Amino acid sequence: MKELLSGNAAIARGAFEAGITVAAGYPGTPSTEILETFAKYPDIYAQWSPNEKVALEVGAGASIAGARVLVTMKHVGVNVAADPLFTLAYTGVNGGLILISADDPGMHSSQNEQDNRFYALMNKIPCLEPSDSQEAKDMVSQGLEISEQFDTPVMLRLTTRVSHSQSFVEIKEPSPKNIRPYAKDPLKYVMVPAYGRLRRIFLEERTAQLKAYSENCPLNFIEWGDRSVGIITSGISYHYIKEALPNASVLKLGFTHPLPENLIKEFAAGVERLVVVEELEPFLELQIKALGLTVQGKDLLPSYGELSASIIARGLAPLGIAVTEEYLAQPEVIAASETPLPGRPPVMCAGCPHRGVFYTLQKNKLVVSGDIGCYTLGSMSPLNAMDTCICMGASIGAALGMEKANPDMARRTVAVIGDSTFLHSGVTGLIDVVYNGGTSTVLILDNRTTAMTGHQENPATGSTLMGKPAPEVDLEALVRAIGVKRVRTVDPLNLKELDRAVKEETAAIEPSVIVVRRPCALLKKAITSEPAEVNKEACINCGICLKLGCPAISRQEDKSHVTAIQCNGCGLCLQVCPKGALVKRGEENA
Repeated sequence: MKELLSGNAAIARGAFEAGITVAAGYPGTPSTEILETFAKYPDIYAQWSPNEKVALEVGAGASIAGARVLVTMKHVGVNVAADPLFTLAYTGVNGGLILISADDPGMHSSQNEQDNRFYALMNKIPCLEPSDSQEAKDMVSQGLEISEQFDTPVMLRLTTRVSHSQSFVEIKEPSPKNIRPYAKDPLKYVMVPAYGRLRRIFLEERTAQLKAYSENCPLNFIEWGDRSVGIITSGISYHYIKEALPNASVLKLGFTHPLPENLIKEFAAGVERLVVVEELEPFLELQIKALGLTVQGKDLLPSYGELSASIIARGLAPLGIAVTEEYLAQPEVIAASETPLPGRPPVMCAGCPHRGVFYTLQKNKLVVSGDIGCYTLGSMSPLNAMDTCICMGASIGAALGMEKANPDMARRTVAVIGDSTFLHSGVTGLIDVVYNGGTSTVLILDNRTTAMTGHQENPATGSTLMGKPAPEVDLEALVRAIGVKRVRTVDPLNLKELDRAVKEETAAIEPSVIVVRRPCALLKKAITSEPAEVNKEACINCGICLKLGCPAISRQEDKSHVTAIQCNGCGLCLQVCPKGALVKRGEENA
């Protein structure tokens, strides 16, 4: 039987079929749906962890105990998990362990575009790269076999197109869920220096074994065609090659670390010209050049963004390579109309509880140290109320750094961070503020979910990934335990209360936390009300309501206008209108 599955759903199915019983991760596009799908299968355990480091540590423990394990995260999440990952490469595994790294070429939903194949290189662990959903599913079981055979964690590197594209996948019955016996082995699992030195030798021996394995690994294969050019490729780029250069000879690498050096040399000897086609960094190209082979790659194709059949065709055509003609055409250019369409920048949803926060911060002309989440949209026009955004949890530490570098900034700087992000990696930043005598004001934007990645549960929501009730982290009690004495909770839809809290806390010469609590407008538990409407006679076209950046509010015939179907009645526009021209529907003539 076959089903049409995304790469993420195929990974989840592959994990179920291969007998994985424990899975952990942190939600991050493009990987999020893997655990959400896996959690629906019977007789398994899946969890969201507070961050990726914890997720991998949970996975390591489950593997040592004998279970087959899946750990998922996006590419930047591997940065957070790097500490246990490097040591896990030394200790090895008991039950097979697959680490999903979902990279994001083109930065569709990410702050950078790193190529995590280099983590496999640095850690000396195998890296598998599927090119479609069927391969994604198959590589889970193949990766587990490699993991257990060679006593190693295995990285399975996805990219956005593989994660989210759909293709047909063969569905099989699941394998028995066997737990390997646990045996106490300090020499293997206790990484004190004396034991670590022994495992370092093992690491080199294992790498040599993996190199030998890669030469005959079925995930690496040659498709002979026109031998005037040979293309070495991996991942989604393989399918672009099949479209743009259907007659070319291709060496398709599914096992991309360690590389099959002899297979690559054999392929190179059989073609007149060698070209590497890969997204992002020249990971394959550099290693192939190190073999002494003449190869082209990034001199023809970009080292940033996603590739496509068209980009590849145009990049390789100057070499005289036969390419599919339709892909040589320049990208279509939409003819400009006499009345150009207005721009449509990303904005917060109508009724978003973060909108009032950034309106207030901008009105008070504060420097805002920002973080990763929906609220990063507070940096966009017309709110323009965020100054920095570095990585998960960085807002609080960055605010402290600003204060230490320039004490004059202390009273006019705040940090903003979401509830999930605070628990991910913001807690330590707040500890740093208290410990090192900072006076930062931190706004924890608690919208009762992990909204940015699609409304996942977190330790403050009262529910687990598998839908079971869980204790809610008491954010106010937590920050008091850290040592913050000034703690208050406000509703972001009450602008006067919020403005007062911000003014008072930024004026205080000690650390303070404002928990800004209101459920995400898209949650079922969010409170909605009658939509707003405009009293046209009272509206003076001042445009203040437009400064909220609410997609439900626009200007029509020199008057403000509210699209009722978009408005959820949050009431912010009623509070900012100086003439009372915005009212609840039905109250215009009341």
